[in-house]
Amino acid sequence: MMKTVITVLRIAVGWHFLYEGYVKVAVQGWTSEGFLSSSVGFLSDFYHWLAASPVRLQVTDWLNMLGLILVGLALFTGYRSKWAALGGALLLGLYYCAFPPFGLSLLNVTDENAFVVNKLLIEALVLFFLFCNKERGYGLDSLLQFLKNRPAAQHGATPPPEELRRTRREVIRNLVSLPVLGMAGWGARQSYKLYGADVLSGATLQIRRTALNELKGELPTGQIGNHTLSRLIMGGNLIGGYAHSRDLNYVHTLFRNYNTEKKIFETLILGEQAGINAINIAYSSMPVLAKYKKLTGSKLKVIVQVEIYEEPDRMYSEIDEAVDCGMDILQLWGGVADICSRDNKPELLHRFLDRARGHHGYVAGLGAHVVDSLIFCEQNGIIPDYIMKTMHHDNYWSAHPRENRTPYEMVNGDTDDHNRYHDNLFCPYPERTVEYIRRTRIPLMGFKVLAGGAIQPHDGFEWAFRNGADFICVGMFDFQLVEDVNTCIDVLQKLENRQRDWYG
Repeated sequence: MMKTVITVLRIAVGWHFLYEGYVKVAVQGWTSEGFLSSSVGFLSDFYHWLAASPVRLQVTDWLNMLGLILVGLALFTGYRSKWAALGGALLLGLYYCAFPPFGLSLLNVTDENAFVVNKLLIEALVLFFLFCNKERGYGLDSLLQFLKNRPAAQHGATPPPEELRRTRREVIRNLVSLPVLGMAGWGARQSYKLYGADVLSGATLQIRRTALNELKGELPTGQIGNHTLSRLIMGGNLIGGYAHSRDLNYVHTLFRNYNTEKKIFETLILGEQAGINAINIAYSSMPVLAKYKKLTGSKLKVIVQVEIYEEPDRMYSEIDEAVDCGMDILQLWGGVADICSRDNKPELLHRFLDRARGHHGYVAGLGAHVVDSLIFCEQNGIIPDYIMKTMHHDNYWSAHPRENRTPYEMVNGDTDDHNRYHDNLFCPYPERTVEYIRRTRIPLMGFKVLAGGAIQPHDGFEWAFRNGADFICVGMFDFQLVEDVNTCIDVLQKLENRQRDWYG
């Protein structure tokens, strides 16, 4: 009975290896580059080194495919299965160490992950058991051993019938895996013809659409206070699940379901690898960023927006909590500045800067959606370390007519009139914004530069930088990150007729 159990276990694991190898060979252009370059385990430097060189990567890919196929064949047929089990366990160990399921367990895109123990570890332990166990099960090893040890027939003599029957039984038992292998291989081939191969398997990680090796260079950086920030900054809507989708009500739910915590972590890692070193988030998103930085040891600069209006004590508690959570820069949400300007109440703005800068010594910025808010701050002696201002042109289809715009329409709320504001315009007076920016000497971070997705990246990036933005803050999905970084690099390299000196 034990011999049968070992045989079934060995064949099952062997087929898994063999199929993994087969799909990688069958799919044209398969590579482990994504898996290796995205590794976040304690040996990640080694995996990144393998992925960094096309030659090393090609050798790694072929060794991986060859190893899977040879180990799979050996285990399935039971030939040299002891050493095949050891080799398979070591190969699984390499997969395991690339994304070890502790600390960064949420970053593994496969579903079988768990804390410490996952499918890879269990299968590796099974193989180690097969390596240590003296019983090999039925297979070629067992057949060769039987033939070697059977009694030698006398010269010219016919073996006894019982011996012949015993030999036939042993041959059949030990060769049974071969027709099973043929049927499994035929089934896999038919499945591939019908559906294609599933390549989301061992040593495969697909978290991007544009590969990191397609980056066109390094993102330029600028300075705000004592912080060096990339010119392109990730937007917080990525984390918070907010989508400016006009009247497409389902988009918010779609957005939140796509950006799970696991996907958020993957996106942040990809963004950092692409050269983005900062993100601007809402206060409600602070816990997930604190968790990300703690788990990964990331140096990502986190700008957190305080949101409370007319409640100084709660605003102070949010500022203090952000400091305690290790956030890097404090900012007052633009809606608060807009409301304070609209209602002629500068006190809260002064209190924010006093608490952030005076009490904590933090770099502090103010956000705004309308230029009137910035002029109001200037007139009341409210001078932040930087300004974050909506900054986009209005030459796109869903922008409502200029004659119907009002300064504070964003904070006043949506209307049902399609000729007026309905989550569709975030810089209502672009010319006035540009005019203000030209004369200010404070670092400026442009946001909503794509008008919530209504403007193409190259157009929006170029307009914002040409008209004075020192940094741009852009919400991006994981599959857009590298492309947006390349777009930003292109725009900055070819930028002409900038309307303002660089102040960041």
